[in-house]
Formats: sequence, C-alpha cells, structure tokens
Amino acid sequence: MLGLSLAAPAGDHRLSGPYTHDNLSIFLIHGANQPSAKTFLTLQEALDQKKVVVYETGNVNQLAVENFSTEDVYIQSGDIAKGGQQDRVFPDDFLLPSKSGRVPIASFCVEQGRWTRRGSERADRFNASTDAVAMKSLKLAARKKEDQAAVWQEVAMARSQLAQAVEVSAERVGGVASAPLASASPTSMQLALENKNVTKAAGAYIGKLSGIIDGQPDIVGYAFAINGKLNSADVYATHDLFRRMWPKLLKASSIEAVAEKLDKTKSSPPDALAIQAALGDAEHGRESTKDIASRAKVVMRETEKGLLFETRDRDQQGAWLHRSYVMK
Repeated sequence: MLGLSLAAPAGDHRLSGPYTHDNLSIFLIHGANQPSAKTFLTLQEALDQKKVVVYETGNVNQLAVENFSTEDVYIQSGDIAKGGQQDRVFPDDFLLPSKSGRVPIASFCVEQGRWTRRGSERADRFNASTDAVAMKSLKLAARKKEDQAAVWQEVAMARSQLAQAVEVSAERVGGVASAPLASASPTSMQLALENKNVTKAAGAYIGKLSGIIDGQPDIVGYAFAINGKLNSADVYATHDLFRRMWPKLLKASSIEAVAEKLDKTKSSPPDALAIQAALGDAEHGRESTKDIASRAKVVMRETEKGLLFETRDRDQQGAWLHRSYVMK
C-alpha cells in the first residue's frame, strides 16, 4: 500500500498496470474518495464555460484571476494560460473559490520575447488552458526553483528536444510551419505543444492509453515511467478530480515520452513494488510549507531521490486535495 498519510490517513491505495505504449508506462492508483473533499471545476473547464477570466496585468510573474460562478475552481501547477501579452504557466496549485472577485496569482512566462497581442487573441486576458507543461525539469524550474531565467532555459531545451524527436527545426516547432503564429511566437512552449508533428506523435500514445481508466471508478491517480524510469505521479482526493484532469495529464506525459524517444536504450517498466517504495520514500523528506493565497497550503518534502508537493485546502480543515510526486 502507498503510505499516503501526511495530513491525515488517505486510506488504502493500490497500483495496477503497467499499461505501456512504446517508451511510456502508466500505473493507475486506486483508492477511496476523501470524505471532506469538495468538487472542483478545472481551469480548462471554467475557461471553456466562461465562468473564469484570467487577466493580463503587465507583470510577467503575476496575473489576476476571477471566478464568476458558484463553483470552486482548481488550477494545477503546470497549467498553461494561452494568450495575453505572453503565455504563462502557473507554478503552484491554486484553489479559486466561487464568486472570488479579482485575485492575484503567481505565474512564469513560457514565451520569451513576445509582449504584444498575438493574432486574433486578446492581449488583456487569456483564452485557453488546454495544456500543461511537459518535462519534469521545466515543472521544477517553475515550482521549486521559482526562477524565470531557469524557466526560459528549460523551455528552450524542451522545444529543441521536441524538435529533434519529431525531426523538424526548432523554429518550426513553435507552430505549424505555414501558420502565422509560428513567426509571431517562435519561443512559445504552448505553440510547440500544438505543433502538428508533436500532436501526431503524442496522439499515438493517447490513442492507446486514454481508455485505461474507463469503468474504474476507484482510480484516484497515476504514476508514469519513461524509458523504464519512474518520472512522476499524481494522486487526488477524489476520482472526480482525477477524471477531469486525466486528458491533460496524459497529454503532458505523452509529449514528454515523445521528447525522450531520442534515448534508444531498450528498457522495461519498473514494477509496482519499486514505484510504491519510491513514492513512500518521498514522503519522508525534509519538510517546508508555503501558503498560496488565502485558501491553499502546500507542504513540500524533499529527499535525495524525489520531491512530494501536497496541496491542502484550508477551507476543509487542511484536508489534502492533490499530491504530486516528482523524481529527480
């Protein structure tokens, strides 16, 4: 069983899998819903339903967000906001209450150089959040290092790696080669994720693996390995929140697997016991805490081999909502 017991007993969890396509192996994490957990819309759902607005502020590292609905909204670390004067990524999990009013939210730029309207997009707000950043090094540059220069460096490396993996030039990875957005945003991480060659390559993984959660209402998370090495894992307080996040999670994992295909070493996926041990080890590291606005608190634990970020909801007596494990 996973030892998920930082804030409160999380119940029994078990792993199933691996479910493998090419160099990506996924293990599903099964468990009970946490009784105190609330229901959230994801950022993508809230934007699609026009219930939330993410505003450009002119500050690279701080945007504003407003929830007009009667539902709470969950923004996950790594979510990309597309539009504004430059695309941003949110470094932390953020819990946006209903009828929130306009509140600040930390961000990092993932599109160095642009500071103007792009195409038909609005410059004063962000229109979509269909993707999350791939590459664990990029995630950690934003979430752990909290360093804009490091984020830009990791974006450049990720774009170059993807370009090599799908055999197109780094400039063309910024967008479909013939589209105006390619020249308008040659450094955009978001447009790299939208590139037709990247989406085609990732689509092969998604097509094979997206249905593995069907008919399993006890799934609350997943872990994934690339080229036989455990990369990361995410566990949620409810099946509902995991199910809502699953398409974005799988797409990001698939894109990272595409980028790592340059490693031609043949490998087998780790076994479930090894994954359980690695995740359990991350729970016993050095602890630090961080308050995110008025609602969320993040507890981070770090060992020599990995990190655990646990997001707690202060409105629910500090009950945990999301646990993100990242291997070094």
